[in-house]
Amino acid sequence: MGFREVTMLEVKEVLWRWLDGGSKKTIARHVGLARNTVRTYIEAAAAEGLAAGQGVVALTDEKLAAVLARLRTPGSRERGESWATCAARRSFIAAKLGEGLLLTKVHRLLARAGVDVPYMTLYRFAVAELDFGRAAPSIPVADGEPGKELQVDTGWMTLLPADDTGRQRRFRAWIFTAVHSRHRFVYPCFRETTEGAIEACEAAWQFFGGIFEVIIPDNTKVIVQVADPIKPVFALAFFEYAQARGFHIDPTRVQHPKDKPRVERAVQTVREDCFRGEKLLNLEDAHRRARHWCTNEYGMRRHSTTQRIPLEHFNAVEKAALTPVPSEPYDVPLWADPKIGPDQLAVVAKAFYSLPRRFRGKKLRARADSQTVRFYWKRELAATRVRQPPGGRDIRAEDYPEERFACAQRDTAFLRKQAAAHGPAVERFAEALLDVKLPWTRMRRVYALLGLCRRYGGERVNKACARALEAGLHDVHRLERILRLATPPNEMPAGRGKVLPIARYLRPSAQYALPLGRQGDHNTNPEGDKE
Repeated sequence: MGFREVTMLEVKEVLWRWLDGGSKKTIARHVGLARNTVRTYIEAAAAEGLAAGQGVVALTDEKLAAVLARLRTPGSRERGESWATCAARRSFIAAKLGEGLLLTKVHRLLARAGVDVPYMTLYRFAVAELDFGRAAPSIPVADGEPGKELQVDTGWMTLLPADDTGRQRRFRAWIFTAVHSRHRFVYPCFRETTEGAIEACEAAWQFFGGIFEVIIPDNTKVIVQVADPIKPVFALAFFEYAQARGFHIDPTRVQHPKDKPRVERAVQTVREDCFRGEKLLNLEDAHRRARHWCTNEYGMRRHSTTQRIPLEHFNAVEKAALTPVPSEPYDVPLWADPKIGPDQLAVVAKAFYSLPRRFRGKKLRARADSQTVRFYWKRELAATRVRQPPGGRDIRAEDYPEERFACAQRDTAFLRKQAAAHGPAVERFAEALLDVKLPWTRMRRVYALLGLCRRYGGERVNKACARALEAGLHDVHRLERILRLATPPNEMPAGRGKVLPIARYLRPSAQYALPLGRQGDHNTNPEGDKE
């Protein structure tokens, strides 16, 4: 025979009729309960000090709760021996579960120790006495003040149609959700980069009409390089952007979805409700679809938690609390760590920049915006250069030795200046060497001329150049021959033309196979006899 559950309202109706003076038989007929059941309720009420005829006002909420508690009698079934066995080994079971062991493993350990208890009894004991299998209580996260927090997440969306080459690409989306009003913004993209994150944030500020005070991103590498619950390391470009726009970054902990519950399931919702099943032509079409969905579909749909329309809730409460959006667009910087090569050049964004010789072989930190490139060595500003397009060069003469830089950059004016320092004739001779259609092809000859000046002295070379110019001679090798033949023996440079003593090579005549003749005697026969 089955039992029907009696509700609290029926119990309350029985007590009201009894307090008004109704009999048990009448109450049972009107309420539809057995007279024994009515008698049980009346006896419980009498035990709590109630009496017939006191009126309905005597049944307060406290009295009703006490009557219901008296009626809720616990089961009279006693625990069995297996439960007592588990209770006797409570500390052992609790210790093993605390070590992370499975309950099935604990059951086998007990059996190995000679303790034979049914597994279901062990399970019920662990659940009732040790809170086994009960998750920690889920506490709702506060929504915070309006305009304070914006939670950010990313995820894969759907495939776009094939392009002209037949290639299909799947795109991602940045999802921004206002914590207080649940208003949402979606920004599709192909790649997840730091520049893309900044671009998505800029679009989000324009969509919301202001900047939130705190953003709560997931630990994406383009924003958080090293995830740490206390001291995370942010990407330099995004951290600088946060400083420029005046908001704080509060990343979530790793594998803690409750730190950003407003967007934890948003990726699936956006993918299924916004993009899936739609005919998207390209990424720009996906942007239009996302904005329409955020404003006209999701934004106008009553939220199940706040029971308010997100767009109207945002406009009424949060929009006025946001920081105004700057009028000028943000110049996204590029941070790099180039190593200075032997040629003293650093490569940033496929462009070349020269640096002083003292930084050769070192790795510097470079920050490039649309106008300038700044190089930092530790905390020192090493150099500032003009931003060049890919393949461009910004090479400064002051970074290199003058002689080498002039040769590398084909600076013939520098060579003329060097020749003029040794005399007017040397200068005219150098100009005559360079007086061709392509003067940089004669630079080696001028370098040879300057080498003669260092070897023989500027005054002597100046005189030789004057004589050569009078004769119409413009050959550096012949000029060198003139200088060498015209140099007196006693004025030869030191260390040149050194003569070793002849006696060092003289030997006695007995050491020769043939007899030596006297000087001037040319008629000696092979046997050494004179004719």
